[in-house]
Amino acid sequence: MKGKIGLVVGLGVGYVLGTRAGRERYEQIKKQWLKVWHLDPVQAQVHKVQDFAKTQAAAVPQALWTGAVKIVKAVTSDGTPGERVDSTIASGKTVAAEVKQAAEETVAAAEGKTKPRTASGAKSAPKKPTAGA
Repeated sequence: MKGKIGLVVGLGVGYVLGTRAGRERYEQIKKQWLKVWHLDPVQAQVHKVQDFAKTQAAAVPQALWTGAVKIVKAVTSDGTPGERVDSTIASGKTVAAEVKQAAEETVAAAEGKTKPRTASGAKSAPKKPTAGA
């Protein structure tokens, strides 16, 4: 309840101070912000983030899609029901490792530890899960 009261009071104070400052002050703040936004170093970082997003946006969803296709193929393969279950479980484990790797590569690229994958899909071979993991 105290949080709600504080929020209402804060909104009221912000509204009063904002209306006193008026449109003129808003325009001043906006003008300064646009000056900063259009600086070359800021725009360089914006382009860097956009390029990263373009290259990494599809990495994990692509791994999920590829994995789903592998699992469906394993389920619908020929063989006894037991063989299909075993094949599906094995495919599921492989897919889980591939999705995990794609997620880890995306995080590492975001942190600047590795180069991001190229948009053409070039990537390193998936790591084999270790027996102890």
